[in-house]
Amino acid sequence: MTSHDSFPTGPRAPRGRTAARRTALTAAVAAAGLLLTACGGDSGEGDTGGDSGATTISHIHGVGIGPSDGKLYVATHEGVYTPDAKGRPELVGDRKDDFMGFTIAGKGRFLASGHPAPGRDAPSNLGLIESTDSGATWKDRSLVGEVDFHSLEYAHDTIYGYDSTNGLLRVSRDGERWEKRAELTALDIAVSPDDPDTVLATTESGLITSTDGGKSFGSGEKPLMAFVSWARTDALYGVDPKGGLSRSTDSGATWKKAGTVPGGAPQALTALDARHLVVATQDGVYESKDAGTTFAKRLDVSSGGGH
Repeated sequence: MTSHDSFPTGPRAPRGRTAARRTALTAAVAAAGLLLTACGGDSGEGDTGGDSGATTISHIHGVGIGPSDGKLYVATHEGVYTPDAKGRPELVGDRKDDFMGFTIAGKGRFLASGHPAPGRDAPSNLGLIESTDSGATWKDRSLVGEVDFHSLEYAHDTIYGYDSTNGLLRVSRDGERWEKRAELTALDIAVSPDDPDTVLATTESGLITSTDGGKSFGSGEKPLMAFVSWARTDALYGVDPKGGLSRSTDSGATWKKAGTVPGGAPQALTALDARHLVVATQDGVYESKDAGTTFAKRLDVSSGGGH
């Protein structure tokens, strides 16, 4: 559900090599056409657009629809935004942190990670933070100062997080105590809605699958996906680095082209159900209610932000 600073290479990246490997992969991913977002830097979100005074957003890390209010929420490098009455991005709450991993875990409940806004007195890694009022306020939950989760999933009353700081998967039932699982370099993760032990991760060598709750992963398999989202048993969606959307009805064993997301390289993907999707790309946040056949733009995205 998130956008990251590198594409993965394989299922078990040695911890000491993780940072170097990510650096080496950046050029390869750029060549594949995927817009990658690094932690930090000036993204341009929250800037006013000339005389219009319009807020612009870019550098998106996560998207979702609030189950309690039906609103679109977009996690960015400078806060969480939602469309106002005129369809313009409006900051939710007053936190302009760099929201990296982001997922909606229930009515009003958001889980996130990332880095504090410039000038805010907080550790550089936020660990797990939580909102119970749809992003209006946030509180620290765990691993503050230790971890930056670049992907978060909530399924089976369990939080699954890709810890980009240490290059491994972590799992928690309560958001406080975490179990370390496999070491890997991943871009995104998805969890089976039926089986808590089936976890997918997108890597540079293709999708990798775990059948033991993320303790180990198999080798990479085609197709190459940037982001994945698993809404229903027969509705596993993946978007490739060029925006091609595919659907699998057999847990990723086979895929069928569903459509093409407008706007260039993807930045985030969330499937709400078998037909309802939200995808962020280079020029907008798009919504489909017909399984990816057609898309409507919900928010404009600036391509001029730093990444």
